[in-house]
Amino acid sequence: MATGPVPADAAVTREELHFRRIDMRGFRRGDGLFEVEGRLTDQKTHDFEHPAPGRRVPAGEFVHDMGVRLVFDADMVVRDVQTFTNRFPYPACPGGAHALQSINGLRMADGWSREVRARLRGAAACTHLMEILMPMATAAFQALGPLRMTQPERCDAQGRPLQIDSCYAYAADGEIVLQRWPRFHKAPGA
Repeated sequence: MATGPVPADAAVTREELHFRRIDMRGFRRGDGLFEVEGRLTDQKTHDFEHPAPGRRVPAGEFVHDMGVRLVFDADMVVRDVQTFTNRFPYPACPGGAHALQSINGLRMADGWSREVRARLRGAAACTHLMEILMPMATAAFQALGPLRMTQPERCDAQGRPLQIDSCYAYAADGEIVLQRWPRFHKAPGA
C-alpha cells in the first residue's frame, strides 16, 4: 500500500514552478460550537513580475495567503463566516470575501458544494476562498468524528447505516460492510 507521493519518473527531469498548500483544521470551542478553518497559500519557486502594475514577487513569497473560518453547530449548520486575506495579488481581492456571508445558515451536508457554487458563482466572490469552502464540509465532518462515535449510528428507514455506499471503503460489497454490518453486505457483483 502506498504511503506517500508516487515517485517521479527518474528518467524525466522536473522543475517546480508553483507550490499551493491548502490546510484544514477543526476545533471545539468553549461556547459549545465548532470551527473549521481553511487556509490557502500560493508561492512561486522563482522571482516573477506580477500582472499588477509594479509588483515583483520574490521566490518563496506568498502570492496568496487567505482563508475562511466557519463556526458551526453539532448539526453542521454554519453560524458565522470569517475570512482573512493576508496576501493577495490585487487591491480589490479582499472585497471578494463579503459574499461568503451568504452561506450563513447553510448546513454542511449533501449538496453543500452545489449550493456554495450557486451562491458564490462568477464575480460574486473570490475564487480562491470559494475553492477552500468545498472541502471544508468534509473537514468539519472529520472534526466531529469523535463526537459522532458517542451517538447512535445514523440509519435510513430500513435500519441500513447511512455510511454504506458513501465511499469506496464502505461499499456494500466490501470487507468493512461484511465485518461491521453483515446483514447489509451484498455479494460482489450482485
